[in-house]
Amino acid sequence: MKRVFMITLVLLTALVLGGNTSVAGTHGTATEAEAMVKKAIAFAKTNGNEAALVEINSPKGKFVDRDLYVSVFDMNGKCMAHGANKKMIGMDLIDLKDSDGKAFVQERNEIAKRDGKGWQEYKFSNPVTKRLEPKRTYFERYKDLIFICGYYNK
Repeated sequence: MKRVFMITLVLLTALVLGGNTSVAGTHGTATEAEAMVKKAIAFAKTNGNEAALVEINSPKGKFVDRDLYVSVFDMNGKCMAHGANKKMIGMDLIDLKDSDGKAFVQERNEIAKRDGKGWQEYKFSNPVTKRLEPKRTYFERYKDLIFICGYYNK
């Protein structure tokens, strides 16, 4: 009886710990989003902007992880790279608004011009769930580009 209790206890502990780890591990965090932007900028500094844009556009590249992905915009709102949606590359998105009417690209560009970096919140399509979800995004200006990565708030 003691052996059955111990096995049950071990299995329950593994289930609880394993379950929490896998749930937490399926979604990106604020820390991971900010780190990914910094990593992408470091890559651009080392390898050049063109190489960075190519790598960011790769869906299996260094800058896509679960529901985290890097995108890059120029200072006029044109999408230069997008780790989750290649259809956006080359598009002028300065007037893009979320479902609440928030002009988040315009807002981000203004903050990047003024402060160089920041955080913002808006609603966007999650590439993993394919649903419109609240998103919190970190962005940072490097030269004339804005590097962006966000996580989905659940």
